[in-house]
Amino acid sequence: MDVELLSRLQFAGTIMFHYLFPPLSIGLGLQLFLCELAFYRTRNPAWEAAARFWTRVFAVNFAMGVATGIVMEFEFGTNWAAYSRFVGDVFGSALAAEGIFAFFLESGFLAVLVFGWDRVGPTMHLLSTLMVFLGSVFSAVWIVVANSWQQTPAGYEIVWHDVQGEMMPRAEVTDFWAMVFNPSSVDRLTHTLIGAFVLGAFFVASVCAYYLLKGRHDEIAKRCLSISLPTSLLFTIAAAMSGHHSAQQLVETQPAKLAAMEAHFHSTDDPTGLYLFGWPDAETEQVHFGVQVPNLLSLMVYNDPMQPVPAMDQIPEDERPPVWLPFQTFHLMVGLGTMMIGVSMLACWSWYRDVLLQRRWLLWAIVFMPIAAMTANQAGWITAEVGRQPWIVYPSVQNGVEMMGLRTSEGLSESVTAEQVLSSIILFGIIYSLLFAVWVFVLNHKIQHGPESVDQLLEHKRKLAGQSMAEAFGQHGTSRAGGMMEDDN
Repeated sequence: MDVELLSRLQFAGTIMFHYLFPPLSIGLGLQLFLCELAFYRTRNPAWEAAARFWTRVFAVNFAMGVATGIVMEFEFGTNWAAYSRFVGDVFGSALAAEGIFAFFLESGFLAVLVFGWDRVGPTMHLLSTLMVFLGSVFSAVWIVVANSWQQTPAGYEIVWHDVQGEMMPRAEVTDFWAMVFNPSSVDRLTHTLIGAFVLGAFFVASVCAYYLLKGRHDEIAKRCLSISLPTSLLFTIAAAMSGHHSAQQLVETQPAKLAAMEAHFHSTDDPTGLYLFGWPDAETEQVHFGVQVPNLLSLMVYNDPMQPVPAMDQIPEDERPPVWLPFQTFHLMVGLGTMMIGVSMLACWSWYRDVLLQRRWLLWAIVFMPIAAMTANQAGWITAEVGRQPWIVYPSVQNGVEMMGLRTSEGLSESVTAEQVLSSIILFGIIYSLLFAVWVFVLNHKIQHGPESVDQLLEHKRKLAGQSMAEAFGQHGTSRAGGMMEDDN
């Protein structure tokens, strides 16, 4: 058994499971804020009922994200000690910034968001919703910054330290803002957040479409669709644009990854085509069953259909990433993204023409769109991470000086055995399967229960108002009675 392969599989499995929840939390946070903003402006109780419902769904997902995210931080120390020592100064500053600027902001206002509906005013509750949403966004900012630094390092120097008599390299930050705004961080962050917004919009639209198909909660479902459908169209188009810009940036910073994503094996002086699909074979350096559009990759990367794109044969053999998996996940992401744009456009047009409710097949398509959005998010991360192999931290040039990188094989913990990693993979698999089942069960229960009706919400408010008046009257009556007793004495 290969401890490197097992450690990579373990980290990939835990991070992919964790990554089910943060994008949904970020996307739901935006939808929740827009619903509550609509209530704040109109004071229509239907919007409040919708916001209360999505708050409960958000809380379930947020809790799962926190619980599953802790595991990865421990894995840095258990499985990847050499890597943690190398990047500790960079990751320490980024994760400290996440804790200060994101986690405390998000968790501090979460209690007000979840439990403050009947305890604070509309303005304060709207503010708390905004702060929770921004906290989730800021958390993504610092995580993506740290990950992007591995892809395109900047603002650091290599310092050698004596560790138990052996000299070990360590990347130390020399320019914090250069580290933050490394060459890929803005593109990657933009694409990641847009992907989260797409998922959140389709999740809300999916639940609302399901309600309409079942003839339940029609008023609230229609109101939420009026927000989720336009935002799904906006962000699916934005995802295509940001992805295009990222590809143009890749040709400069990570040409090997771009070559793997397109299975571009051989350099020529001719323009480079783009495969729509195929089955790449790295041994024979061919793409079987491939359908290619001539000149399209050159046009997308350089805005010039005649300029050739760098190929895999320009990369040293020991620095070439795997080809088959990045190729397939990249094309899966692009294909799903194209499909989501089409569904969003058709759904928005049908909504505008007031015929969406008659197109039940389209409503059913919307119901299943969150699966496509979540799969596209996962495929994008697989493409990014597998495409940078064999490097866990890319080599770079800083101020004209070549800086060493760190290979994935060099980042492992020396004391961890393959048997230990395999046993932990099995245990994590069991625990995560149970957690996933609980998440699905609780989420399904809340969705099946649905939001309160407007009448139920108004009745709830009348009861609260009655209790408040009774409490106030009781306190006032007790005070008067005590005063009368004092007067009698």
